[in-house]
Amino acid sequence: MPEPISEEETKPSTEPSTEPSGKPANKPALWRRVLPWLFVIVATPLTLAIGAKMGSRTYVITSILIIIYAMIPFFVSFERRKPQARELVTLAVLIAIAVAARALFAFVPQFKPMAGLIMIAGIAFGGSSGFLVGTLAALVSNFFFGQGPWTSWQMLAFGLCGFVFGFLADRGVIKRGGWSWKTRVVVSLCGGLFIVIIAGPILDTSSLFWMASFITPETALAIYGSGFPMNVVHGIATLVTVLLVGNPMLDKLARLKTKYGMMQ
Repeated sequence: MPEPISEEETKPSTEPSTEPSGKPANKPALWRRVLPWLFVIVATPLTLAIGAKMGSRTYVITSILIIIYAMIPFFVSFERRKPQARELVTLAVLIAIAVAARALFAFVPQFKPMAGLIMIAGIAFGGSSGFLVGTLAALVSNFFFGQGPWTSWQMLAFGLCGFVFGFLADRGVIKRGGWSWKTRVVVSLCGGLFIVIIAGPILDTSSLFWMASFITPETALAIYGSGFPMNVVHGIATLVTVLLVGNPMLDKLARLKTKYGMMQ
């Protein structure tokens, strides 16, 4: 008679499958993970620069190209983790929340919680998803605030907000939940500084390209200098958003990911 199958043999294995070489089976090669982002990092500013030289009428084509760039690493990452409709729906909801937050505070000049929410989305779901949330949130919100040559630059700036903080979370630099007060303060300060130092100047660069007939050190200084106070207000809004909303929102998203198996 055949021996009875033990209970341990019927349980699914929780250990990662391995190839004959002993390496994890679904571990993508380094170049396959890095190459899509190298393409995005090079192609996005190049497309913006070419679009600026060709004139303001090209902003629609430029925006579409940046959306395509944003989707490349997002879908490439799905090759190793099977995509689920619930994950796409969750990202769509996060985009809608970011758009609604920008619209809600439209009466306060430059006070935009949207960047903070995009950073939180990146921390929760990773760099590629954060970049996608940022670019689409900027595009969709401009259907209410007005599309123009600035749209592509906003997509880049807000996309970087999601990507950078998602990348730090992917590398374990930022926890994906359960923040202490010290962690809240540090991450919030980093979010505010990121707006003032990186995202804000990117938005000012769009003004430099589209408002100045000739780019000179004087015009650059005038545009970046006039934009600095507004970037500070934007940075404060981001700091406050991450400080107050970051921890509870990340905890809820973590439970949602665990419940429905949407793990990185």
